[in-house]
Amino acid sequence: MMNTGVVQNKGIRRNKYATQQRWKRIKKSRYLYLILLIPMIYYILFHYMPMYGVLIAFKDYNIAKGVWGSPWVGFKHFQKFLVDPYFWKLVRNTLLLNLYGLIWGFPIPIILAIMLNEVSNVTYKRVIQTVSYLPHFISTVVVCGMVVNFLSLDGVINQILVLLGFEKVQFLMYPQYFRTIYTASGIWQSCGWTSIIYLAALTAVDQEVLDAAMIDGANRWQRICHVTIPTITPTISIMLIMQLGKLMTLGYEKILLLYNGSTYETADIISTYVYRRGILSNDFSYATAVGLFQSVVGVILLVLANKVSKQLSETSLW
Repeated sequence: MMNTGVVQNKGIRRNKYATQQRWKRIKKSRYLYLILLIPMIYYILFHYMPMYGVLIAFKDYNIAKGVWGSPWVGFKHFQKFLVDPYFWKLVRNTLLLNLYGLIWGFPIPIILAIMLNEVSNVTYKRVIQTVSYLPHFISTVVVCGMVVNFLSLDGVINQILVLLGFEKVQFLMYPQYFRTIYTASGIWQSCGWTSIIYLAALTAVDQEVLDAAMIDGANRWQRICHVTIPTITPTISIMLIMQLGKLMTLGYEKILLLYNGSTYETADIISTYVYRRGILSNDFSYATAVGLFQSVVGVILLVLANKVSKQLSETSLW
């Protein structure tokens, strides 16, 4: 019995000592924990707490009755959206705009990063980087204002067309031009900033391997294809997985600022539809159901893309 008591006391003292040491480490790194606390609070307030509102997708929400007081209707709003004649048009427009961005916008930051990596003049390299990064810091409202001004009847684009002998075109009034305008402006705004990720990945390229390839007679193009690109392939795979997970998700702000009634055919997407039904028409339950449907499909696409990438290249998010 005495031996048991001694062992228990030793265990208690050991646990007490471990706790004291833990608190000392926390106290020593308290400023780092405070910095970590800021993003944690942000995600809790703006990403996790709003999940409570998802409940109204399964209810006929009434503001006076509140979330819990409103009657349950199950999957009524989901079924209503799936049989809506407008459903396939929204899905098609959302997918096509994302696919345009993926096909044209995904490779450009990679190409830009590789080109910058090959530049030996430091001053020229920094100037190009600065110029390509700047559009990222311009607000969406300003970018859309620039696009509208450039493409107006008296804008720069139409003035160039007149000089070349063509007639003026109201680009933003024709649905067939909308996807090209949206994709091109998005590439201009984001390609420089996204290239930072690939430039960071390029620092892992082994200089000795490049030198060995050069000694073996490989030219610059061959070194890029057989040494540089394979080194950053894992990073490219991760970025591609994340892009595929967003195929059904597209922000509504830029679309709202650029589209109009005549371009609904190609410009109206799920996010803008949710905005109109939820905010403008006060149909909160239906809008929430549509938004939840969009999120669930996005998660499914992300999981599938991750699984395929893991099987093909052994690179994945988890």
